[in-house]
Amino acid sequence: MAAIGRPNYVTADMVKDGAIIVDVGINRIEDASRKSGFRLVGDVDFAHVADKCSYITPVPGGVGKMTICALMKNTLLAVEGK
Repeated sequence: MAAIGRPNYVTADMVKDGAIIVDVGINRIEDASRKSGFRLVGDVDFAHVADKCSYITPVPGGVGKMTICALMKNTLLAVEGK
């Protein structure tokens, strides 16, 4: 699990073959080729690490849905007084 806050910090030499990587980090880096001038990347160097993994979450689009689900569940539990 990577939640460091540094873009592409985790490199292929840090990962064992067949590892499962959950990249929680989301970082904005400059990218002149994009209209916005930036792109989003995770804490894991996805392009170089993905081939070594049995599973890896993408950034963006990986764990965000689970975060929203957990927040909604906790909100409902708070409203119900549990």
